[in-house]
This record gives sequence, C-alpha cells and structure tokens, in this order.
Amino acid sequence: MDSARALSDARPTPFWLEDPGRPEALSALVGDTTCDLLVVGGGYSGLWTALIAKERDPGLDVVLVEGHEVGWAASGRNGGFCAASLTHGFGNGLQRWPAELAELERQGAANLQAIEDTVKRYGIDCEWERTGEIDVATQPHQLEELHEVAEAVARYGLDVTVLDADELRAQVNSPTFLGGIWDRDGVAMVHPAKLAWGLKAACLAQGVRIFERTRATELGEYGSGMAVRTPYGRVFARRVALGTNVFPSLVKRVRPYVVPVYDYALMTEPLTDAQLASIGWSGRQGLGDSANQFHYFRLSADNRILWGGYDAVYHYGGRVRGEYDQRPETFRTLAGNFLRCFPQLEGVRFSHAWGGAIDTCTRFSAFFDTAYRGRVAYAAGFTGLGVGATRFGAEVMLDLLAGERTERTSLEMVRSKPLPFPPEPVRWAGIEITKWSLDRSDRNGGHRNLWLRAMDRLGLGFDS
Repeated sequence: MDSARALSDARPTPFWLEDPGRPEALSALVGDTTCDLLVVGGGYSGLWTALIAKERDPGLDVVLVEGHEVGWAASGRNGGFCAASLTHGFGNGLQRWPAELAELERQGAANLQAIEDTVKRYGIDCEWERTGEIDVATQPHQLEELHEVAEAVARYGLDVTVLDADELRAQVNSPTFLGGIWDRDGVAMVHPAKLAWGLKAACLAQGVRIFERTRATELGEYGSGMAVRTPYGRVFARRVALGTNVFPSLVKRVRPYVVPVYDYALMTEPLTDAQLASIGWSGRQGLGDSANQFHYFRLSADNRILWGGYDAVYHYGGRVRGEYDQRPETFRTLAGNFLRCFPQLEGVRFSHAWGGAIDTCTRFSAFFDTAYRGRVAYAAGFTGLGVGATRFGAEVMLDLLAGERTERTSLEMVRSKPLPFPPEPVRWAGIEITKWSLDRSDRNGGHRNLWLRAMDRLGLGFDS
C-alpha cells in the first residue's frame, strides 16, 4: 500500500479532540466583571496558572478567558510527551546554562512529579503512563552523539540506560534502529486533551470562573490594576497572567520573540494483536529519533501509533491560520517515513491527520517576564516541549506577579531572554536557510555547514 492510499480515510482533525468525553463549552463573558487575577488563555499554561493560584490562595478570585475552547490548540493536539526537561532537552540546557543545569534538572524532575501528583489528587483520567522515552539513533553519527549525551548525563548524576541495536529492538522492533538511550523516569505519556479537560474541571471545582469563546482583544492600565477588553465585555483585574503562547501577545513588545512553526502528526487505526506483536513495544515508551528533522512516536491507550514531526513549517509573516492545520504533502512524507521505520506494518491505515502551531523562540525553551510595572506576567516560547514545562512556567508567572524571589525566579534561565527574531523578510529567509541546512546535515553524516556553525556561535544553533 502506498502512503497516499494509507491516508485516504484519514480525518482532518486531531485524534485527541474527537474523544467522546470532550466537555461542553462554557458560556462567553457578557458584560463587565472584576477579579484579583485574570488568566488569558485556556491551554496548559493558563490552566496551570489558574489552578496553582487557587491552591496557593483559595480566597483569590480568579477568572480565565479563552478565545475558543479550553485545550483546542496546542494543548489538545500535541504528541502527549510530558517531559521533566525545562530546557527542551539536556543538550540544549547544557549548551545554554551549564552552571545551573543540575538545578534545572532537579526542578524539572520535581515539576514532573507535581504534575503526576495533581493528576492523582484530582482524579484526572488522562491515560497517564510514566514509561519514559527512548532517543533513537538511525544513522551511525547519531549513535556516536547519543553516547556522548549519555556520558554527559552521567556526569550530572542522571540515570539513563544505553541500548545497543539488539537491546533496543527487543523493546521496539524496527530495522532502522541502531541503538538509543532510555530515560526511564523523566517522561510520561498522556492523552493531552484529557489532561487539559481534567485541569479545566479541577479549576472549576476550586472556584475559578472560566469563560470560553471570549477572546481578549486589548490590554491596558485601569487605576491601580489592569483592564482587558473582550468582544462582549471587560475584565478588571489587579493582576494578569498571559498564557497565549503562539498567539500574538497582548504585550506587543513580546511578539518579535516568538514565531509560529507548524508541526504535523498522523494517527493509525488501532493495531491488531498480531501487528502489535510484530513491533513489540510492550514497555509503551515514547520514542524520538535523533535527526535534526526528527520524528516522535508513541502508542495510544487503544494501541494506535501516533507518528509526528519531521516537517516544521513557517509561513511568511508568522500568521496562525486554521487552513495551515492541513498539509497533504507533509502527511504523505510522514506516512512514507512511518512505513520505512515499521515495514512489518504494511497495510496499516491512518485514521487522523492534523497539524498545529508551536510557539518557537530562538533559544528553544521558554522565557518569562513582567510588564506594566509587575502587574502583568507572561511565559512563552516553549517550542514544542510545553506539556510539562508549562506548569513550571505557571509557577514562575505567579512568583513574578507576587514579587517574590524564589528558587525559580533566581534562575538565570528565568532572568534572561532569547534574542528576538528579525523582521520580515529576513526572518523568513533565515528560517528557510536553517531548515535547508539542517536537512543537508541529516543527509551528510551530521556535518554542520557554515550557516549552522554561525548560528551555533550566536547561540541560535538548533539540532533535534
């Protein structure tokens, strides 16, 4: 079966959002209201901020506004990899914050455990599985690089398991796998939309007032607080936390720091027992290959395979549009790569194909700050690893709004910012040259050309 035929019945919608447990949307805000804390955005970033704010101070009046429905954007359409890393992987953290990486890893592990504890405390049914993740080498140079990473990780006292080809294929059987490293405890698999919906229910149970279909359109000072305008009313708040991430920030000076990059994924039909036996995967780990243009893949609760990544598409002007969620040429590429990885699954069909925008910044991990003399806080730039890190970002925003110096706000990672992206057309040209160079690197034994080496020296170098 060719890749086009395997895609012929794929529904153009995120698999996770079609779950029958999807809650009904709440009413929009009509008229004016006041509160102590307004949270803008109903993805993970906003939901964690609202919930933790109520847990810190149950008497706080918290309002959350969401322009569409809770969890409909990145939080409901990602791969469901909930990682401890706050720095978009150990390698990125080592390059950027080596002096505090041990502390970043410690706080990241505590943050992941706090997510698991919250899931249990509120009884959130989100198919949580603490099975870890395996980084896979499919080229000889990647195998060498993974061994170097394993040695560096060990120097920081972190525990990973190095797998040779046979050991890896005993876990997940693909003829393309040459070896890998398994982080057994630092990543959990989750149904991403169910996590968002569960956090929504927890917020409501704690007294957060949530208004969906309520887009925040304007932010400004009002007396000693802030005012946010919505289509049918206004919210007057003492403090505001912005969790809008990939969407244009209400603090306009933040916008040059973030660009939307579109990521795409496929979901197979449920595997039969025989198909599942042909690939093994009894440990149900998440997997990702080590190329610059990398794939991530995992099993769902009903034994489908989610297969995503590879293409990262930036559209000139940085627009976020629903029409970009579908890209047939990328879906066909993904399907072909899937069958090369798992040729024993020839004949499997894909049930869903979708895309979505990732909030990308030049350092590939989140940044944080305040505006309006500390009355507004924001976190953005998670670059595709936000399922776990957004909870940490929520804690940072609340610390900043409280004016507190904490173990989080003391971090250089929190106190510094990435470089902004240049304006168009330089932005588009730079991203396209970088993508071309990364593809050449993958095809040339990992060799980084002059452009990539220059980006490395500027702190803008990116490998997977």
